[in-house]
Amino acid sequence: MTAAVVPAGILFPESTIFSPWFSVLSVFVAINTVMYVALAVAKILPKVYPREWLPRRYVRAQTRSIHPDATEPGPPQPGGTTSG
Repeated sequence: MTAAVVPAGILFPESTIFSPWFSVLSVFVAINTVMYVALAVAKILPKVYPREWLPRRYVRAQTRSIHPDATEPGPPQPGGTTSG
């Protein structure tokens, strides 16, 4: 018995691989693969909020909460609320 010799890894003849339609198909597959990799990486990374990079104009100089913040300077006022 003789074994049939089949080249491993060669699926198409050389004339098919170098044809124009095969080149177009391979470019499409390459672009599609890059797009899916970019989307997968974008899903893995944390969400970016560009507004956080800009300075805020609506930050108050003092807290208006009924609970004093630990970062607010000075002790709380004795006797209750302050007018303001």
